[in-house]
Amino acid sequence: MKSFWSRIFFTLGYNLIGIFILFFTQSCTYSESEQKNSSELNGTKEIHQQNASSQITLFLCGDVMTGRGIDQVLPFPGDPTLYESYMKTAEGYVDLAEEVNGPISKPVDFSYIWGDALTELDRINPDARIINLETTITKSNDFWPGKQVLYRMHPDNIKAITSAKIDFCSLANNHILDWNYNGLIETLETLEKANVKFAGAGLNIRKAETPVIIEIPNKGRIIIFSFGSPTSGVPLNWAAKEDKPGVNLLLNFSEDEIRDLKESVDLIKQQGDIVIASIHWGSNWGYDIPKSHGEFAKNLIDKARVDIIHGHSSHHPRPIEVYKGKLILYGCGDFINDYEGIGGYEQYRDDLTLMYFATVDPTKGKILNLKMVPMQIKKFKLNYANNEDAKWLQNILNRECTKFGTQIAITENNNLVLKW
Repeated sequence: MKSFWSRIFFTLGYNLIGIFILFFTQSCTYSESEQKNSSELNGTKEIHQQNASSQITLFLCGDVMTGRGIDQVLPFPGDPTLYESYMKTAEGYVDLAEEVNGPISKPVDFSYIWGDALTELDRINPDARIINLETTITKSNDFWPGKQVLYRMHPDNIKAITSAKIDFCSLANNHILDWNYNGLIETLETLEKANVKFAGAGLNIRKAETPVIIEIPNKGRIIIFSFGSPTSGVPLNWAAKEDKPGVNLLLNFSEDEIRDLKESVDLIKQQGDIVIASIHWGSNWGYDIPKSHGEFAKNLIDKARVDIIHGHSSHHPRPIEVYKGKLILYGCGDFINDYEGIGGYEQYRDDLTLMYFATVDPTKGKILNLKMVPMQIKKFKLNYANNEDAKWLQNILNRECTKFGTQIAITENNNLVLKW
C-alpha cells in the first residue's frame, strides 16, 4: 500500500513539474516576443525598461538663427541695417514672411519662436538641450569687412534662447563673427551672464577649443566639443589664435586634427561620459555627404572616442548613420530661421525642420533610440507639421538614408523614428 501511494505522489509531482516548466517557457517566450515588438515600435535595438533610469536623452537641433528678421519681431529689436545686395534692412525679411503667411503681431513674446517645440521639450524633458546658435548677440555696428549676410540679435533678447531652457550653444559657425571681434565678445559675455554654456569660439584658441561638461545627476556627464569648417563658409581668418579671438576651426579633417581631439578626450573622458563633436560643416543645400565627412566622422568614433557626431550647416535635414552603435547626424537642418518668402530652393522644403531626441546608453555611448519630431516654421514660429509634411520628410530621408543602412518609420502622431 505504501508503494502504491508513493507511485501516485511521484506521478503527480512529476506532472506538476512538467506543467510548471511549460508555463515558465511560454511566459519567457511571450516576454521576449513582447519586448522585441516594443523594441521595433520604438525603433531601438537595445532599450531595456529596467535600465531606463540610467539612460540619457538629449535634444539636438540644427541652426538657431534668431538674428535679422526674427530679432525685429522680438521685444527689443536692434538696428535693422543690413549690407546685403538683396536687402538693406532686416525689417524686409519680416515683410517677406508676412506676405506669405499673414501678419505677425509684434512684438512677440520671447518664447513665441519656439511654439510647439516647447510642448515637446516639456513633455520629453531631455537631460540636455543642445543647439547651434548661428547669430551674434550684440549691438555692435562694426560688421566684418566684405561679409554681406549678417546676423545679430540684440542682447536684451537673450530670453529668446533661455525661454527654451537651452543648456548649450555651439558657436563655431560662419556667422559668429559677422559683427567683428566686438560682436563676438559681447556674444560670449551675454551667454555667460545668462548661464548658457557654449564652446567653439572664444577670446583665444585655448578657450575656443575647450569643451563644455554638463553633469547629469545620477546618470553621467556630457562632454561637448564644437568645431567649424571652411566647407560651411567659415573664413580661414576667423580661426582663433593664442592671442586672437575666433573660432575653433577644422582646416582639412586631417589625422593631426583627429589626434589632437583624441588627446583632449583622453584627458577628460571617464566611464559613463558621452562625448559629442558638434561640427558646422558642408554646404547649405543638397543631400550628398562628402566622402571626407563620412571618413572623418568614423575616425572620430574609432580613434578619438567620440560617441555622437552633431552635424549642422545644411538648411534642411540630411542623412543619418549609425556606425558601430554610435549616432552620426550629418546635417540637422535649420531649426529656427527667417527664410519665409525667400525663393530659389523650394524643392528642399526648408520650412520643415526636425527636433532630434537621442536616447543613449552612457555606459557604452551607443544610441538606443532616435525620435524626431517634425516641425514647420510659419510666421517665425515652430508648429507641429501635419501628416502630409511628416510623410514628405520620411520619404526624403528614407531615400537618402538607404545608402547609410538606416530607415525612417512614422508613428500615428507623425513622429519619425530611426531604424537600423
